[in-house]
Amino acid sequence: MGLFDDLGRFLETRIDEFLKNNPQLELQALEEKLYEQEQETRRLLADLRLREKTVEAEILTTAQDIQRWHVRIEKARSAGRLDLAEPAEAHEASLLREGNQKWGQMQVLKERIQQTEDLQRKIQIRRQELQAEIKQVKAAQAAQAEKRWAVDGWNQSFSSADKASDPLEQRFQQWETQEELNEMKRNLGR
Repeated sequence: MGLFDDLGRFLETRIDEFLKNNPQLELQALEEKLYEQEQETRRLLADLRLREKTVEAEILTTAQDIQRWHVRIEKARSAGRLDLAEPAEAHEASLLREGNQKWGQMQVLKERIQQTEDLQRKIQIRRQELQAEIKQVKAAQAAQAEKRWAVDGWNQSFSSADKASDPLEQRFQQWETQEELNEMKRNLGR
């Protein structure tokens, strides 16, 4: 196990160093993670809204049942049928409790929907900030690369001009070129 632990720590260290040396990659990985969280939040929000619609439909159905039973209770009382009215009142009370429970469920769902919408907005804002940060890092890297290229190009042209004006350098280049030609002639003559 010690070997695997050491290897794991070594790889983690190397990855951390790599990400520190390439900040745009770390930012892109974070942006990808935020994108996945945003997608998960959207799925959760769609699920919560679907459940809210289902509970609303159940509340409506329960309310219609309560109305129907209330009318029945009134009819039974008017007709003097207490044997029907009293059990109907108990049933109506049961439906009212059920309706109250469903109403409570809907309120909880509405709160969760609001919290999820808030979370989604925060994720979107953070993701936009991160995308702007990635653009800044890329622009800075591009500017740094351009600066490095300009300096390297200037150094190369300076050193080339320096070499061209050196008479000893010219003589060696002529000699080396002549030696290469002679070698090629010998190889062709074989």
